[in-house]
Formats: sequence, C-alpha cells, structure tokens
Amino acid sequence: MKLTTKGRYAVTAMLDLALHDGAGPVRLAEISRRQEISLSYLEQLFSRLRRAGLVVSTRGPGGGYSLARPAHEISVSEVIEAVDERVDTTRCGGLGNCQNNAPCLTHELWIELSARIREFLEGITLGSLMDNARVRAVADRLESEHRAEPAEAHESPVSLEALQPDHGT
Repeated sequence: MKLTTKGRYAVTAMLDLALHDGAGPVRLAEISRRQEISLSYLEQLFSRLRRAGLVVSTRGPGGGYSLARPAHEISVSEVIEAVDERVDTTRCGGLGNCQNNAPCLTHELWIELSARIREFLEGITLGSLMDNARVRAVADRLESEHRAEPAEAHESPVSLEALQPDHGT
C-alpha cells in the first residue's frame, strides 16, 4: 500500500481540526503544536485541502481553518485523495503491466485489496473517528500535554525590546 506520510499527516491534521472546530477557526500553529507536524508542511497540506473544498480559511485576527462540511460528511478517503495520495497495493499502479508489460499472477488479488481498502476508508468519516472513545482519549491526552505550552512553541521567542530600533542609548 502506498500511503505516505503526506496522507497520514493530512488525516491526522483534519481529525485534529474536526475535534477543535466548534470553537471557531483553528490556527495551523495549534495543530502543529498538538500533532508535532511542521507548520510549513501543514500549510502545504491545507492549501490542497482548501482547493479540494474540505476546509475554508478565515483571515485576520482570530482566523484559521474550519471544516467546509460537517465532520460526519467528510470521509478519510476524501482527505487522502485531496493531498494527491492513492491507496494502491499493486506494483503497477493498477495499469496491469506488472510483469513483462502484462498483469502479474496476483494482479487481481492486489486490485481487489485496493478496492476494499478504498471502500473501507470511504466508510469512515472524521465524525465517526471523533465518536470513537479511544480516539477521544488520545485527543484528550494530547490536549493536556500541550495545554501548558505557549501557542507558538515551534517558533523562537522574540522580546518586544528586540523589535525596537537601537538608537545608541
């Protein structure tokens, strides 16, 4: 199966967003802090998620991202596809040219497995994951672990004095 970090991070970030969406737009820096995903990587992922119509952005103070639809209407499969990932267990990418430009002996097995994985992921929504008690327990643990950290934990602190021009005084 060719599900890379990109797909896994996209699902993780979208689930985090879904869990915190009720309080208004969520800043990517908050997701970055809670899920320990690079802010610049999240920006790339959310650009694709926005283009796919899964999230909406709000600019300005109090801005961030919100789900474009209710969490129960967004499947894990949609999230993975939005970041250009494919769930494919074949060697040939489903083209049927796996062995000497023809299907290999187990080609149909891998095609069927890919279809079943896709169906499985289409049947799981962000909302159904949110309803899962074990997912909630992990989310609560992560929230409590990171509650004490400053919101900009991944950025270097800068004092106001450092921003003032030095006039030789």
